[in-house]
Amino acid sequence: MGFIKGAGFLGEQLIKMGILTESQIKEALSVQEKKRKQGKNLKLGQVLIELGLCDEKQIGEALAKKSGYRFLSMNSTEVDVTYANLITPEIATKYKVMPTGMKNGKLQVAMLNPNDIIAIDDLRILTGYEIEPIIVPDNELNSIIEQFSNSSRNIEKYEPEEEAAATEETEEEGLISKVDDKPAVLLVNQIINHAVSSGASDIHVEPQEKYLRVRFRIDGVLHEIMQQPLKIHPMVASRIKVMAGMDIAERRIPQDGRISLKTEGNLIDIRVASLPLAYGEKITMRLLNRSSQMITLEQLGFPEVQLKRYKEVMRLPYGFILITGPTGSGKSTSLYATLQVLNTTDKNIITLEDPIERRMEGINQIQMNAKAGMTFASGLRSILRSDPDIIMVGEIRDRETAQIAVESALTGHLVLSTLHTNDAPGAVTRLGEMGIEPFLTASSLVGVIAQRLARVLCPKCKVAYTLSREELLCSVPDFPLEPHEDSVTLYKHSGCISCNYTGFKGRIGIFEFLKVTEAIQKLIVCGASTNEIREQAIKDGMSTLRQDGLVKVKSGITSLEELLRVVM
Repeated sequence: MGFIKGAGFLGEQLIKMGILTESQIKEALSVQEKKRKQGKNLKLGQVLIELGLCDEKQIGEALAKKSGYRFLSMNSTEVDVTYANLITPEIATKYKVMPTGMKNGKLQVAMLNPNDIIAIDDLRILTGYEIEPIIVPDNELNSIIEQFSNSSRNIEKYEPEEEAAATEETEEEGLISKVDDKPAVLLVNQIINHAVSSGASDIHVEPQEKYLRVRFRIDGVLHEIMQQPLKIHPMVASRIKVMAGMDIAERRIPQDGRISLKTEGNLIDIRVASLPLAYGEKITMRLLNRSSQMITLEQLGFPEVQLKRYKEVMRLPYGFILITGPTGSGKSTSLYATLQVLNTTDKNIITLEDPIERRMEGINQIQMNAKAGMTFASGLRSILRSDPDIIMVGEIRDRETAQIAVESALTGHLVLSTLHTNDAPGAVTRLGEMGIEPFLTASSLVGVIAQRLARVLCPKCKVAYTLSREELLCSVPDFPLEPHEDSVTLYKHSGCISCNYTGFKGRIGIFEFLKVTEAIQKLIVCGASTNEIREQAIKDGMSTLRQDGLVKVKSGITSLEELLRVVM
């Protein structure tokens, strides 16, 4: 191999490893020179990636081989937050570094330039540890630094003028000063920012026997995010309770509170609940992002044929529509997506919610307050005197609410609500158990949606595998295969930095929609079983939850294991 002027040790090493040829390096150098003349100073590695001649992993491995440092993909390891917090976001951004953990008494630091002696010396002084540089792909390092920086930004308490006027200062100055300690404030800010950037729906701050555990619910599954010394828990719990307007002196009974704040331009509502445990108070925070865009029915993952049938039903002038499923299955999201379609100036839409998860312009939304006597049943009776066209009841919880909702549907209103049942046909049985007469259910009910949320496979790291027709049908007899398909390619999760090592990113709905036809009405009046109603619904064109899920598995959207986790 001859010496190529300007190739540097990276170009020479790539040629030596057989990844690139001399002509390819010369081509990249030529492009690099053109970019420089245009005022763009790109490294050789960046040019090689832009040209598609090699990827970041190959460049990292070449740099590691030449320099003698260890190469590590962040997709195969996780950053230990304890060591990451040894430096500030400013230092991480300035030197393009990120501490990842400890090995043999040395601090492992992912570095963009492992030969930066100044950065290494500064890190040694700041952390007090000997530094061992690690080479990682540039895009992975940049992603980690960005996540770390976002997690450490300050948050602002948000109080609109009308809300601020109604806010009363109930805390004593002495108590507030104790919980305003910088470590607790910084940690709470970091936890909330990290949760927002990770797309978490819930934060669990849990004192254990020897440490404080923080978990996030991301895409419906809990993940442990960090562990902290138990001694910091009282300050963290008190800090959150002060932010939520709760009594920090009371630790023996459960409490509820609410926080509104701004972080990274997002307006976040947080419902806070405390629960006294053996080792201290557990704090649970439910995050509701007011700034997030409204999700449409199409984006939810509704099958096209079923969506067409559902839209026919929702546009009826009156009737009762139920959305069913367990807690956390996305029922409220489906209700809001439906209201978005129905929200026109010629319709008076009134909702009863507990809590109001999303504020919608043009819709009259009422917050339930059981302590003040404002329950779903009493609220529903009241709003019938306000000339509504469409009524949305957050949840059918008791016989009285169900009875008023059914009667409202029979008297010319379109009523939408949710119910906890396993499938769509089960909603009929559940209404019967709540004391609704079969003839009233048959006359009022026009459609039922059952739904679940399945995690979507991360597009960057999902792994393909092939099963023969016999293998697949042996384990999943009802898998939707065409007669000519002898094998099928499915996907499973892996895990990378892009998806926080979970293998999944985002969720999609799995649906079944039961349209109440004349045949089903007759079955309801006759007191038919759930199975009989299901069989008739399938004859009438209903696609079951499992069938819809298997279609999404075949499409590569989710995995077979994930489907079996959420649907029996």
